[in-house]
Amino acid sequence: MTIAPNVRAGLASVAVAISLIALKGYASWTTGSAAMLGSLADSTLDLIASLVTLWGVRLAATPADRHHRFGHGKAEAIAAFFQVVLISLSAFWIIVHSAERLIADAAPTAAEAGIAVSLIALVLTIALVAYQRRVIRQTGSLAIGTDKVHYQSDLLLNIAVIAALLVESAAGVRGADAVAGIGIGLWLLHGAYRASRAAIDQLMDREWPEERRRAFAEVASRHPELRGIHNMKTRTAGGDDFVQFHVWVDPAMSLGEAHRVMDEVETKLRVAFPGVDITIHPEPEGHLDPGEENHP
Repeated sequence: MTIAPNVRAGLASVAVAISLIALKGYASWTTGSAAMLGSLADSTLDLIASLVTLWGVRLAATPADRHHRFGHGKAEAIAAFFQVVLISLSAFWIIVHSAERLIADAAPTAAEAGIAVSLIALVLTIALVAYQRRVIRQTGSLAIGTDKVHYQSDLLLNIAVIAALLVESAAGVRGADAVAGIGIGLWLLHGAYRASRAAIDQLMDREWPEERRRAFAEVASRHPELRGIHNMKTRTAGGDDFVQFHVWVDPAMSLGEAHRVMDEVETKLRVAFPGVDITIHPEPEGHLDPGEENHP
């Protein structure tokens, strides 16, 4: 059985999250570091988010059925939005906990263990993010893209933990660990905001970027027997793209001829935009239904 690339990426994410939780749990217990505890909380939520991602990409890859004629692509956006909520909750908790430790003037111990664990976590995270980037280029998966936000944040998070432990334990600068924890929380909130925009855009059927819309309309209008293209609508769901539009043809054209023209237009579009689900509605030249737009 062949496993889809985005599903493999989801499985890899789960495996890395479990490994990081085990490592950071040990380090957090050993050091008492606020930054490390924040990192542990983030990795725990990463595991939950990765499991949701795995569910989302597996469901999104399910073929369309009679109850979901447009497929299950929006499962990725739902999974991504769930991850955004988890990232935000994690960030608020880290900020509050770090602020409490800053006020209490609490300091970490056994910094060497925390630094060693963070270095291992850094290597694992770099490998995972590199793999996720390759999968995103292949599939355009929104859920994997949002999951990558977690682990990109983890790169900075692990570097921040190492720096905070070094500064506080080696240089004797009190409060560095807690300040790093607050910074990590703020960075996670920024990442959650960016990821939420993409998820909401897909759930709300946001149109393609204008440049891509124009390129699609330009290819669609090349056929010499078309008299115009209008009322084009586009959307994306997971890794699936959908376009529907109306075209004008000669009113004297027979149904068979119109069907031939539509097939020829669709063939050219599938070459230029592979994988896009295309619906074309032919109309006699000049005809506009109520509410239709007289432009692509």
